[in-house]
Amino acid sequence: MSQSPWQPITPAKPARASREPLTRERIVDAALGVLVEEGYEAVSMRKVAQVLGTGPASLYAHVANKKELDQLMLDRAAADMRLPEADPERWQEQLKAAMSEVLRVMRSYPGLARAAIGQVPLGESAMLTTERFLAILKAGRVPDQAAAWAVDLIPLFIVATAFEESVQGAAEYTPEDLEGFVEQLRSYFGSLDPARFPITIALAGAMTTGAGGDERFEFGAQVIVAGLASMVPAD
Repeated sequence: MSQSPWQPITPAKPARASREPLTRERIVDAALGVLVEEGYEAVSMRKVAQVLGTGPASLYAHVANKKELDQLMLDRAAADMRLPEADPERWQEQLKAAMSEVLRVMRSYPGLARAAIGQVPLGESAMLTTERFLAILKAGRVPDQAAAWAVDLIPLFIVATAFEESVQGAAEYTPEDLEGFVEQLRSYFGSLDPARFPITIALAGAMTTGAGGDERFEFGAQVIVAGLASMVPAD
């Protein structure tokens, strides 16, 4: 049988859309997205892989484990921090401003404080942030040991503040809820036995002011700065 001179052409298969390469940067972007949208507890290697449309095994070629992912998220946040160049004449003001800047960035990633608890951030951006704080402290002639311990104490204070705020945010407290809680707390203090808690009762109003704002944070920052300033040797 003679072959037909006509040969049908097989339709070309549609070209697959090229998948964007998986990188550490994309993984961190996805992890921070999950963090902001669903909270820290939702961030897992499996969840991040799902967001990226891949399997968890693919992530391990770029990120060793969840602990490293936490470090990378913290380092990305640190890269957003804008800290001043040290000025010996303004070091106390700069230190308070730097603390507020770190809190600002932590607030922009609700839940990130949970990743910072128990960690020593060692990424390049985080280390540069520590270096900037040390530079401010040394510009103020804070003794070496005090400066070294201060760059541990200061993040603990900021992280605790951010963590408490993230817990309240996750509970979706309204200003009215917060006001009601404060009023209940004030009433509780006032109901204590005056023979045993006379000072607590007397200061019940003062102890329950400043909730929900920056007053308490600014007070804590001032206490830290004043304490460090008291350690500066006399000329």
